[in-house]
Amino acid sequence: MLITITYAVKICNIHLTGQLGYWLCMMIISESLMWTGIVGSIINLGGITVERYIRVVHPIWSKNKLRNWMLYLAIVFSWFASLVYNIIFVLLTSTVLDGKCYAYAIWSSTAARVLFCIWNFLSFYVVILLIFLFCYWRILVVIRRQASVMAGYSAAGPSTAQTHSNQIQTNVIKTMIIVSIFYAIAWIPTEVYFVLMTVNPHLAFLVGLYYAAQFIACLYTCSNPFIYATKFHPVKQVLLRMIPCIKTSDQATSNATGTSSRSVHGRTA
Repeated sequence: MLITITYAVKICNIHLTGQLGYWLCMMIISESLMWTGIVGSIINLGGITVERYIRVVHPIWSKNKLRNWMLYLAIVFSWFASLVYNIIFVLLTSTVLDGKCYAYAIWSSTAARVLFCIWNFLSFYVVILLIFLFCYWRILVVIRRQASVMAGYSAAGPSTAQTHSNQIQTNVIKTMIIVSIFYAIAWIPTEVYFVLMTVNPHLAFLVGLYYAAQFIACLYTCSNPFIYATKFHPVKQVLLRMIPCIKTSDQATSNATGTSSRSVHGRTA
């Protein structure tokens, strides 16, 4: 929605005047609100990964200490932090001159611009990747340990339990690799472009290269839920149970099985 509003206003090529023009530049034309959503989604993604890590790796602690208000607070923090970050950033580095919006073009010094670029790259790219790698790796270790225990005590036999264990491990590994690599690939063009802007301050901000990089980044944000829905079996099972026709089919199968079983027992008696 914010992408549509932002670029619809840009296409209109409005001559900016007065307070309305100033805030239109700060909030819409500068893409500040749009990036608030994008940065908020990145923070949420890291928070979700940490929450999964706590529940799987530290289940006893999460049951005793983790409360719903903590999760709600994390949600509020992710969006509030993103909003404050983008608002302050755009207000300090943007202005309106001769009816045109110059977003992220004014810096107090070259050192400030370089430091911000480094901090942005580390915070929203390197740190997020490290969270992915550490949390998913620890989750995988715990799942492998649990699967090995199940394989030793399963009544179905060691071969069946081992096969189930391998399937769980493979599913987690695939999901972890796809999410992490896709994030690294999708966001590297945008991060590289920001570095180029820092090195060359005369580089135009809104050019074809920037739009291409932004499209790839937004593609990851939109496709990430589908990765979990198609690759992560627990998510897939929950989604399937939410489909009415699947529920009806399962109930019908269960009823048919129960009827058949009663008939067999009746004939046996």
